[in-house]
Amino acid sequence: MLTKNIKFENFSGKKNIKLEKTFKKSLNYAELLKNYPLLNSLTKQYKYSYQKKEIKSLKKYSNINLVGMGGSTLGAEAIYDFLKHKVKKKFFFFNNLQSRKINKNNKKNINLVVSKSGNTLETISNLNLLLQKQNKNKNIFICEKKNNFLFLLAKKLKAEIFEHKNYIGGRYSVLSEVGMLPAELMGLNEKKFKRFNYLIKNKIFIKSLINNVLLIYNFIKKGKRNSIILNYDEKSENLFKWYQQLTAESLGKKSNGILPVISTMPKDNHSLLQLYLDGPKNNFYTFFNVKDKNSPNFYNSKLFDKYPIIKNKNLYKVLNSQKKATENVFRRSRIPFRSFEIVNRNEETLGELFCFFILETILLGKLLKVNPFDQPSVELIKDETKKILI
Repeated sequence: MLTKNIKFENFSGKKNIKLEKTFKKSLNYAELLKNYPLLNSLTKQYKYSYQKKEIKSLKKYSNINLVGMGGSTLGAEAIYDFLKHKVKKKFFFFNNLQSRKINKNNKKNINLVVSKSGNTLETISNLNLLLQKQNKNKNIFICEKKNNFLFLLAKKLKAEIFEHKNYIGGRYSVLSEVGMLPAELMGLNEKKFKRFNYLIKNKIFIKSLINNVLLIYNFIKKGKRNSIILNYDEKSENLFKWYQQLTAESLGKKSNGILPVISTMPKDNHSLLQLYLDGPKNNFYTFFNVKDKNSPNFYNSKLFDKYPIIKNKNLYKVLNSQKKATENVFRRSRIPFRSFEIVNRNEETLGELFCFFILETILLGKLLKVNPFDQPSVELIKDETKKILI
């Protein structure tokens, strides 16, 4: 068990004892926070730029339009889908440039606009369309408090402005205001997401994390650069879209990096599995599923007598059997994989997964000798787009 919430089977392979010892020394609470200030947002001690009483005043609103791009919305989308059974509000995500129907004014709507820079083209474009149709909505902005477009617009609209800390990049911001304000508006318990303080003292977690990172690093050195997520839980699709940005944008530099690909299982058994098993050997895999305690049972009828393998079974039993079967074949074929099985679908579990993948990314950046906190090539596209529009 990685934690009481997560069963974890790591990649198989030789351990690098020397590097393992080096990483163990650096993975202590004080040194991590000193070297990587953004990790403060993962802790219980993190101070938000909003007050709890401000959240209480927003409970009367039933619909939230969350407007942003990339890390400004992906974490909140992951939370919304993974914990939908606990969510008490309806969220609409404006996370791309697309023509979509915008409902008429409703005084119970909030526009929550998130952009670290305050100058994100797509976010400003979507907000423009929203304000045309829903000009009576309550507006809340999360951005850096300096002279950027959204900060100045918020002042004109007399809207509430919560600070996006400048030392926290968008893709690392899920446990800051960016992800936790939406989580609190969903009716979730923000404190339960904060598992960093516990995890950093958990010897099993730290050892598993380090070995996991060192084995991925070995795969990269051997030319295995595709990280294929075999996801058996539909409600985790957005979790892996968040992971996709975190990994690709943080490590894809200096002709280095990992290409994260999300595969929907078992659906992709009937399209991509042949390639995974018998195609190029440049991939490593992550199996992921969530234990479903309320899975529907198949009804036993004479109509299905000639198909006895599903008799007295439920949907999760079939799904999990397919996952185990695929793992068995991968193991025999010596295809590298790790496996997550989620025991409890709750805030603590999601907080632990966020911590695991954030720390994994930072440590891989260190090994690959790239800066995991910038995205210079993305800025090139932004600048080129502005030239064309002007």
